Amino acid sequence: MIETLIPTGEATAILPAGDRHSPVKVFGNEAIRSTFDELCLQQAINSRCAPGVTEVVLNPDAHCGYGAPIGCVLASPTHIYPGPVGFDIKCSMSLLQTNLPQEAIEDRKVRRELIHAICRRIPTGAGKGSRHVPDSRNISEQVGSAAMVHGASADVLGSLNIPTEWADRCEDAFHRGHDDSITALQLRLDRLRANRGFKNFRAKIEQLGSYGGGNHFGECEVVELGSAPAAKKTAEVFGLQDRKVAFLSHCGSRGVGHQLANGHFKALEQKFTDWGVPFPGGDKQLVYAPLGTPEADRYLDDMALGANFATVNHLLINALVLEAFQEVIPGTTGGLVYFISHNIARKEVVNNRMTWVHRKGATRAFPAGHPALRDTPFAETGHPILLPGNPQAGSSVMVAAEGAEESCYSVNHGAGRMLGRKRAIRELDQQQVDASFERADILTNCRRYPKDEAPAAYKNFDQVLKSVADADLATEVARLRARFVIKDASGADD
Repeated sequence: MIETLIPTGEATAILPAGDRHSPVKVFGNEAIRSTFDELCLQQAINSRCAPGVTEVVLNPDAHCGYGAPIGCVLASPTHIYPGPVGFDIKCSMSLLQTNLPQEAIEDRKVRRELIHAICRRIPTGAGKGSRHVPDSRNISEQVGSAAMVHGASADVLGSLNIPTEWADRCEDAFHRGHDDSITALQLRLDRLRANRGFKNFRAKIEQLGSYGGGNHFGECEVVELGSAPAAKKTAEVFGLQDRKVAFLSHCGSRGVGHQLANGHFKALEQKFTDWGVPFPGGDKQLVYAPLGTPEADRYLDDMALGANFATVNHLLINALVLEAFQEVIPGTTGGLVYFISHNIARKEVVNNRMTWVHRKGATRAFPAGHPALRDTPFAETGHPILLPGNPQAGSSVMVAAEGAEESCYSVNHGAGRMLGRKRAIRELDQQQVDASFERADILTNCRRYPKDEAPAAYKNFDQVLKSVADADLATEVARLRARFVIKDASGADD
């Protein structure tokens, strides 16, 4: 039986993890804490008690995941854990701000034309790539390989007609290999391809510039800035414009990242069996590799390859979205606000020690003055934090507060699921879901909106954001109000 969460404040608590380990830090008010089921809490305890782990944080959007909860942070200075990164390496958010006033998209016909223009350029759904839509970029093996090895380099962005200055608006524009070199990534990719360790490479590469399925989306927004003077000043640094049109995207490394991650889960599970090493908490999904071992080096290289692909994927999506807007509404201009991940492991200083911070459905939150932001546009404000809620409750742009140090400089990555996919499909009414979008005047590319992605399948977003603010982790800069949504329509469209 899981020990009871012990409140330590209005929006904070601890979860005991046994006598030999410090407790799991929990962020969420009473209403949010009631959404954590027993499996989610057990996964948090298993993660905290795993070898080399020094800290685990549970964010308000937490729910059960693969080995570790989705919505958690795991810190280790000595071990790397693929599970607390996940299958979708560097699943991320990005936000494009345009010069269009909200009135430009009030007409439903204009919004419908924009949906069509975007869908002609950006495919959606599992396995879909550039060949499935007529106006996408042509992705050669050479360009795709360069994206994996070099990330958002000037050469890669130039070859795809992506503004090179957008690289300055990325949390990480590129990732290097285990030895901090690009050479390690090139050698690793060459080895994978030579040994047939990368099935259907061409098809995977062609997914550059595409949305996946599930909870991935593109969403046209109207920006509503907060009224506080500090929020307006921060918004100006971010490049946010009140009552103007923006576009929010959620996706990751597509089939590239999934194949790389899956290979490591299988290989490490076999290693544990061969070595006779017990799985943490008896859960094979929490396999790990000590840093400095060949297994860790290979994983770090592959994580970097997947992360680089995800970065360029997002930037290309934003370029294609802007191109679609310019086709429908000539004279549209736009710039990237930020690109930030929530499925990645990064080297950061935690408690004065260099540590691998694994964020599984968690978002980095560096406040003003953080050393890592020196020489960036956000040194005096903190960087943008992009948090998707749901189309009807809105999404949020936040900025970290000083208290974020308590959470390993991390916050949630969204609202978090309340209903599993099968339960949502079984219990929610399709007509009611579709009618709710009609009442809200939010258009979609789906004849029937996927029930497992309906707003009712997710936690109360306002309570999630309130928990973050009350715990002094971050404050809201702007709310984003959806006007139309691009989703994978294959599972909900006749």
